[in-house]
Amino acid sequence: MASNVNGAEEGRSFLEDGFSAHELFNKGYSYTYDDVIFHPHHIDFATEAVDLTTYLTRNIILRTPCLSSPMDTVTESSMAAAMAASGGIGFIHYNNLPHEQADLVKKAKSQRVGFVRDPFCLLPTDSIHKIDALKGSQGFLCALVTESGTIGSKLLGIVTNRDLDFVADRYTQVREVMTQDIVTAPAGCSLEEATKILIDNKVKYLPLVSENDGSVMELLFRDDVKRIKQSPPLGSPSLGPDGKILVGAAIGTRESDKERLRLLVDAGVNVVILDSSQGDSIYQRDMLGYVKRAYPQLDVIAGNVVTANQARNLISAGADALRVGMGSGSICTTQEVCAVGRGQATAVYKVASVARESGVPIIADGGISNSGHIVKALALGASTVMMGSFLAGTEESPGDYFIQDGQRLKKYRGMGSLEAMAKGSDTRYLGDKSRLKIAQGVSGVVADKGSVLRMIPYTMHAVKQGFQDLGVSSLQAAHNNCKSGVLRLETRTGAAQVEGGVHGLISYEKKRF
Repeated sequence: MASNVNGAEEGRSFLEDGFSAHELFNKGYSYTYDDVIFHPHHIDFATEAVDLTTYLTRNIILRTPCLSSPMDTVTESSMAAAMAASGGIGFIHYNNLPHEQADLVKKAKSQRVGFVRDPFCLLPTDSIHKIDALKGSQGFLCALVTESGTIGSKLLGIVTNRDLDFVADRYTQVREVMTQDIVTAPAGCSLEEATKILIDNKVKYLPLVSENDGSVMELLFRDDVKRIKQSPPLGSPSLGPDGKILVGAAIGTRESDKERLRLLVDAGVNVVILDSSQGDSIYQRDMLGYVKRAYPQLDVIAGNVVTANQARNLISAGADALRVGMGSGSICTTQEVCAVGRGQATAVYKVASVARESGVPIIADGGISNSGHIVKALALGASTVMMGSFLAGTEESPGDYFIQDGQRLKKYRGMGSLEAMAKGSDTRYLGDKSRLKIAQGVSGVVADKGSVLRMIPYTMHAVKQGFQDLGVSSLQAAHNNCKSGVLRLETRTGAAQVEGGVHGLISYEKKRF
């Protein structure tokens, strides 16, 4: 009898390979995404059957579980528009004046994929020398010449390199060299309609002009059309009740942020983040209460948090979603400087376990550097992932490219860096009244990553393949299986992590897609 019992126990032990999330994350260790690995499960569905539809907040649904971080080198209007076009949402940073942030929200909500809303414009009296200066700092393709030198005024001509190459006097006014016979399309026409006009007329640039007064509203580039056609289908965009794209924004917890919030609401913002590196504070609770009283229809995301107690405090204060992560971002030094934080895998699981009880979605914010990290974050209980460095360096991120050692780069900085704090982001670290600024982040550069419109679809297909390997066809199934222990995990040694990546090669080229 004893041998039969031992045999049954051995069989059960064999079947229970690995650990449940509950077992693994209660061992007293703080795990990052790379520290843990999921075991594969049985597959009985195709990759295309995986549905990543999810909740951003209690009331907002997204087709794609991806958010861009409210950082001043990540999300402004172009990124917000691209994220919404991809089925996610972008959160516009607040390291600017209140009216500037509100203008970025308006611009994002009016922006259309493929069209440039703010092309370079010149007055007819501007000189070629002005274009030469632009070439040196940013590069140059073309400039629209308008009556007022801005978008939204009457189009007079267009200037390209071919108009400038053989002009000796660089102080010649652009009206003397601009091309006036321009092919245009009516403002408001669809991308398909504009593309047909551009191709049929064999032009590189197509201004979209109002038929009423001749004012130019947008510009379409042939290269952008080619890029869009070569990218995977985007699917349906993230739209709000007004039929415009969903756009989020971040605010602080100061008294002055109430006026910022009013301007954002007037601009049509769909959801706001109360932005703080440590969200479990009286300041955030007070601001959360104010927003809920003043704008009861506006969803509010609170955070950041990494523990169950922090989560309970903000849920009880009325948070519609929680942002999880402290010190896990690639440019964040909070754990090093302040000795607080948590490994991101542990933080996501612990907070999700509490938030699930109240039906509050959580956002895994930070620590995402590949599609596998996204799979882990979502499987451990996150409803969405927020990305900063992953999206920095894309065409849609703010800033200009520059060449260094033959590589095309863009600046990227943490909101806790001294550079960002100098513009006002120190309020995120509760330092607005302190005369001493202590950095909790760094500034750096990242390589050109191409367009978000190409990156997100490919990344999401990789995530779907990860879900297929886990044997789950939806986020809800992943969450249920993680909670019940069907999904099994274990930790990886340093050698296992090396083995799990590219190794043993003298040189290689690693492409995402």
